Amino acid sequence: MTRKRFSEEDILGILRQVELDLAGGGTVETAIRTAGISDATYYKWRKLYGGVGKSKLLEFKEMEKENARLKRIVADLELDKLILKESLDYLKPKA
Repeated sequence: MTRKRFSEEDILGILRQVELDLAGGGTVETAIRTAGISDATYYKWRKLYGGVGKSKLLEFKEMEKENARLKRIVADLELDKLILKESLDYLKPKA
C-alpha cells in the first residue's frame, strides 16, 4: 500500500472533520475510517496539531524559516571566525 503525504493544512482539515463527526455523535473509529487514516495516525496528529489553528500554523512556519536563516548566519560567522583565527596564527611570528 502506498503511503500518503499530507500537508499541515490537510492534517488540520482532517482533524477538524473528525471533531465534527465526533460532535455529531459518531465514534472515533467511524470518524477516522471516513477520513481514511489509521488510529495511530489520528492520535499522533491530535497530539502534534490538536490545539493549533491555521494562523498558529502559519506563525510556526514563519518561525521555522527565520530559525533556519539565523542558523545559517551563525554557521557562516563561525566559519569566518575560524578562518580569521587560522590566518592570525599563521601571521604570528614564531618565537
